[in-house]
Amino acid sequence: MDKIIDILDSIAYEKGLKIDDVENALKEALIKTAQKMVDETLTFDANIDRANKKLELFQKIEVVSEDDERLHANAVNKYGEALNYENFITLEEAKEIDPDLEIGDFMNYDLEFENMGRNAATILHNNFEYRLQRFIEENLVSKYKDKIGKTVAGTVTRIDRQENTYIEIGEVKGILQRKSRIKGETFKVGDVLKAVVKGVNIDKTNGLLIDISRTSPKFLENLLVLEVPELKDKKVNIEASARIPGTRSKIALSSIDPQIDPIGSVVGVKGVRIGSVSKQLNGENIDCVEFSTIPEMFISRALSPALVNSVKIEKAPSYGEKGKAIVTIPSDQKSKAIGKAGLNIRLASMLTKYDIELIEIASTTASSNNIEKSVEEKITDTASLEALFK
Repeated sequence: MDKIIDILDSIAYEKGLKIDDVENALKEALIKTAQKMVDETLTFDANIDRANKKLELFQKIEVVSEDDERLHANAVNKYGEALNYENFITLEEAKEIDPDLEIGDFMNYDLEFENMGRNAATILHNNFEYRLQRFIEENLVSKYKDKIGKTVAGTVTRIDRQENTYIEIGEVKGILQRKSRIKGETFKVGDVLKAVVKGVNIDKTNGLLIDISRTSPKFLENLLVLEVPELKDKKVNIEASARIPGTRSKIALSSIDPQIDPIGSVVGVKGVRIGSVSKQLNGENIDCVEFSTIPEMFISRALSPALVNSVKIEKAPSYGEKGKAIVTIPSDQKSKAIGKAGLNIRLASMLTKYDIELIEIASTTASSNNIEKSVEEKITDTASLEALFK
């Protein structure tokens, strides 16, 4: 036992644990071993004496008054569990051993671990390993809980029958469930993929598992931050995002500097920046919308490319519930507002947190027998609408 301190320091270094955690694991293992080999109803404790490089194991006996109920053979604790009266000693008996003892003090009887038999070493080893593993898992859980909402990268190691994809992320495994994968994506063993951390779970079969996703709006936001310096430097902010993964998404952008165009910064020259992110999302189309603190303005922009006549807020959003907005729109803009398979209006609703109801009015386009007047009116109306929402 004289090398115990050096061994504990070495274990802490190799496992990446705090020395206090390793010492506590050994103490707990020693106590469990003593209970197993001696008597599980007795109270034991352990101490690591770093100064003398010694490991101490002892039985604890509490000093109580002569009339204490716990001295009786049939005593129970507040949970109804039987107490061993050998864990207690009367004050009178204790003072015969040490006159300075008082009620509530503890007497310690040293135990020699070497005298517990050959099986004790095996039990101690197993208990120690088990508790070390618990500390390692707790540290990893804490580490990766701090990464929730952040993007990680890993190598695909396995794909099971349910098409769940397992990846190696440093010292832990990640699982990309089928429902968290972008539609149309396929992976094979050896592929490197990025995803956002959704949660941390401990699985009985696989141990610690990091739940990751490629369908979360947060994943889109993280990829944009990596691609756009203005987002990384906080000069442009993502106020909200909505996705129908692999198909289409909308992001609301704002700028703290009036000289910076938030949409232009994110899109990049000839769409290079937004195109790079879209490629990583299996070709997902990404619409950029300028954010506004005025709900009516924000909703009208979110319905882009459609041009709307007016927006009326019927109910503001509340905690856990969407608001409701009535949008008046020309008949020739209705299809644009709704979008293919209703994608545009669904994304606008997700982005703004409003249920959007469309009210169609007659288009400003005149009949074919008055084309010149029709064109003039349409241009005038469009210009006035665009001016409203700049």
